[in-house]
Amino acid sequence: MRKARGVTSYHAGVAAEEAVARHYGRAGLHIAARRWRGKGGEIDLIARDGATVVFIEVKCSATHAQAAERLDMRQMARIASAAAEFLGHEPQGQLTPARFDVALVDACGSVEILENAFAA
Repeated sequence: MRKARGVTSYHAGVAAEEAVARHYGRAGLHIAARRWRGKGGEIDLIARDGATVVFIEVKCSATHAQAAERLDMRQMARIASAAAEFLGHEPQGQLTPARFDVALVDACGSVEILENAFAA
């Protein structure tokens, strides 16, 4: 039973990431990487908005509010560490314009974007 829940959660996460990628694509952003993994951890999606690199953490749950509750300080630190590693490979390095978005996906597949969420 536990393994089945894990598989279901995995597929729900993949579907949520795909919905978010489509959302950003419709907004004119280019998805540069999916599930990018560095030494610091994994980033669900990385997009480019002109010169700005957008690091996107996707959270899904029954409601957007429940999805938002799934992001904690430890995860934000892990994502920031991985993002710093990613930016180290950019031509401008750490001076590259960047932001951190959180994409919330509810059980109906509705997407809500919290743009620049780590700054709040």
